[in-house]
Amino acid sequence: MEFLIDSFLSAILLLWSLDPEVYFIIYVSLKVSLTSTLIASLMGVPTGFMIALNEFRGKRMLITILNSLLALPTVVIGLFVYAFISREGLLGVLDLLYTQTAMVIGQVILILPIVTSLTIAAISGIDDRYRKTALTLGATPFQAGFAIFREARYGIVAAVIASFGRVIAEIGISMMLGGNAKGYTRTMTTAMALEYDKGEFVLGVALGIVLLLTSFTINVFFNYLQGRNRP
Repeated sequence: MEFLIDSFLSAILLLWSLDPEVYFIIYVSLKVSLTSTLIASLMGVPTGFMIALNEFRGKRMLITILNSLLALPTVVIGLFVYAFISREGLLGVLDLLYTQTAMVIGQVILILPIVTSLTIAAISGIDDRYRKTALTLGATPFQAGFAIFREARYGIVAAVIASFGRVIAEIGISMMLGGNAKGYTRTMTTAMALEYDKGEFVLGVALGIVLLLTSFTINVFFNYLQGRNRP
């Protein structure tokens, strides 16, 4: 217990000292996670919106596949992307392996099904009478769709937040595609794993504190949105 307390206090002092290495690791984590979340949201929200509002053959199967992809292991994504961007892969000429771009690609693949599926759920939860009423009153299909979007906006934002929470805490993709290179692709999760292997816990605990605070902030904001969404 004394060891844990000492490590915790040392970690607080390390954060307070504004150590450049620590804060660069935090910066890389937030940069990669926010970028991948933004890209996945720009792709997944419109896709989920179109799937939810339109009827077509295979819609149920497509939604089932998207829901199944929610549990896709990060190491599987890492292997898949690695096969494409490694030197022998189809995209090897782009020299993307062990870069932040490679990490973003893997994380986008990871959370794209999450954003899309949760957007579909948010849109599907809105009474279809909103759209029909808007069309009856003379609204264009675009205006009717925007009315649905406004009603589902809290659920869509919650989908984006949940996706960010997924990538900020993942380690498999970051390790396999980023390589945990110091000063370039080292993230909070990969640094914590490295420090644990080395038996040096202070930096790991410091990064763990930041990661927990980030997750706590995300959950507080998520609950706030849920409260706003209640009538």
